[in-house]
Amino acid sequence: MSQRRVVVTGMGIVSPVGSTIDTAWDAICNGRSGINTINSFDADHMKTRIAGEVIDFDVSKYLSPRESKRLDEFIHYGYAAAVDALEDSGLLNADSTYDPERIGCALGSGIGGLNTIETATQAYMQGGPRKVGPFFIPGSITNMIGGFLSIKYNLKGPSLAVVTACSTATHNMGLAARMIQYGEADVMVAGGAEFATTLTSMSGFISARAMSTRNDAPAEASRPWDEDRDGFVLSNGAGVLILEEMEHAKNRGATIYGEVAGFGMSADAFHMTAPPDDGEGAARCMRIALKDAKVNPQDVNYINAHGTSTPLGDLAETIAIKTTFADHAYKVAVSSSKSMTGHLLGAAGGVEAIFSLLGIRDGILPPTINLENPSDGCDLDFVPNTAREADVNIAISNSFGFGGTNGSLVFRKFTD
Repeated sequence: MSQRRVVVTGMGIVSPVGSTIDTAWDAICNGRSGINTINSFDADHMKTRIAGEVIDFDVSKYLSPRESKRLDEFIHYGYAAAVDALEDSGLLNADSTYDPERIGCALGSGIGGLNTIETATQAYMQGGPRKVGPFFIPGSITNMIGGFLSIKYNLKGPSLAVVTACSTATHNMGLAARMIQYGEADVMVAGGAEFATTLTSMSGFISARAMSTRNDAPAEASRPWDEDRDGFVLSNGAGVLILEEMEHAKNRGATIYGEVAGFGMSADAFHMTAPPDDGEGAARCMRIALKDAKVNPQDVNYINAHGTSTPLGDLAETIAIKTTFADHAYKVAVSSSKSMTGHLLGAAGGVEAIFSLLGIRDGILPPTINLENPSDGCDLDFVPNTAREADVNIAISNSFGFGGTNGSLVFRKFTD
């Protein structure tokens, strides 16, 4: 039996550059940064005082006051992006019918409900156990994006929340696609969400010396591959795709953004936070994804890189691309949308998959902004500072996480 094909029929986004597909894509195409001074809490005492916060999101469009109060902000973002993606897919149209047992969720978060955990801890310390509310646990656990979504929309297919740090969304999407390929579902709502700009999260990343301290110029802080990069910028948001079996999508006349052609995973088996210098795990991950897609390296037009703006990570990924693509590495366009969005951790792969698919749809290569002086060894075509028109048939989206976990998705322009 031939393997079932998986296509993308809906998208939803909540991000520092916009919380609709059109506004976010317009910002990316025009090189506008969503990084600014932190407004949600007083960060004046911190070494890093910048982040990619979501500023145009209205939770009341999606949840009642009672519901939103019970759920952590990462669930707000993930649920909203999922609802928008379902609406975009047409599955929620009045004339739409679907088998609820054939639609599932794969929606994760790298950190989960840390803000709710901090609040509950403070309540306990101030007043004891009775001050911790009954919705503390269900309102903060990672799988509750899909859990709440399935309850609201009667989605009775597989429901899971893979948690793999910064690879979370990519792994959820890839594994969801495989469930469709092997007949376990016809539709999967897949991606990731994050609300990580909290006091303890920021403090932990600052202690690890992982984040940029370019506080006086927030929009210039995330600068992948640039000589002056000094760490990543922490951000919040969500990115969700509707993945659907091809014939199921065609039979209901769905709009198809592209095809999920391949998926790869690997482990560095090297270090808790740092990649190996030669990027071996990342290279192996991309090769696995290309093999799964039955795609030759020279056929890839664009790579949406992990590209976090860290000194070690950017160089290791560059070397991994050279290892994987050989001479073609200098011909394929590579860019980092994190230069504009910052790093959304477990949601990063979701928003970057969206930008990869929109690049295929519109024939546009997203830029890497703030790339003024590429550092030694970072000598690929990083689409510096300005978006570029190009025919994009095949794109790769990379996500690499703490613990040495790697994920790559191959997207292809859809043709029958």
